[in-house]
Amino acid sequence: MGGMPQAVSAYIDSNKNLGYVDSVKRSILNLYREDIMKINAKYRSRVIALYDMIPALLSKHEKRVVFSNIVEGTFAEQYAETFFWLTDSMIVNECRKTDNPGIAPALNASETYIKCYMCDTGLLLSHAFNENELLENEVYKQILQDKLSLNEGMLYENVIAQMLTANGHKLFFYTRYSGEKHRNDIEIDFLISNNSKLKYKSFPIEVKSGKRYTTKSLTKFKEAYGKRMGGAYIIHPKNLSIKDDVVCIPPYMTICL
Repeated sequence: MGGMPQAVSAYIDSNKNLGYVDSVKRSILNLYREDIMKINAKYRSRVIALYDMIPALLSKHEKRVVFSNIVEGTFAEQYAETFFWLTDSMIVNECRKTDNPGIAPALNASETYIKCYMCDTGLLLSHAFNENELLENEVYKQILQDKLSLNEGMLYENVIAQMLTANGHKLFFYTRYSGEKHRNDIEIDFLISNNSKLKYKSFPIEVKSGKRYTTKSLTKFKEAYGKRMGGAYIIHPKNLSIKDDVVCIPPYMTICL
């Protein structure tokens, strides 16, 4: 249901009626849309287009925003005000690619490679799924019974983004393209730091929604930037463990990062 006060109150007052909670969340989403329609017409269409595309963007493997897919013929520089408005309104949490994990991410954050998470995962759920599917509680049942395969990674990663932001972290990610392999050979979901300019340390985080996974990206990242790392984490649906200096934690322990 997420953490919006109205949604939580609706859950309690309706004796855990998730269909009723969903109707409350959709009313909040409609209020967001109404607010967007009041902003400067110069960039209103781009804001609404990006807002509508968030679930589709997060459903993809890379999850980053491809600007020309939002409005044909547009490019990153035209969306500065768009991201500022959505972030300042606390509708989304933006996550920018850092080009050099060896220095503080904010000093070399990309203006063109951006992921866009929703500030509230409960709202993302209502934004992503058909209203009838949620009113009939089918999606909620699948989530609670751990049977949701479609889009599970999207929701899982959004939760982690929400928790890291709530802990005061600015969100960054890192990818490295291999010309030899013609694909990314390193993909780090989140990169947080100790915010020190003189004694900078990075903390790569990989988010795994399934119980079976590999750690190839994290291993290669450690080989390349190990001297500037303060620690490495995997967030997974299993218990706390430590493997090869990587701390593996269940999602609820994200509040400790």
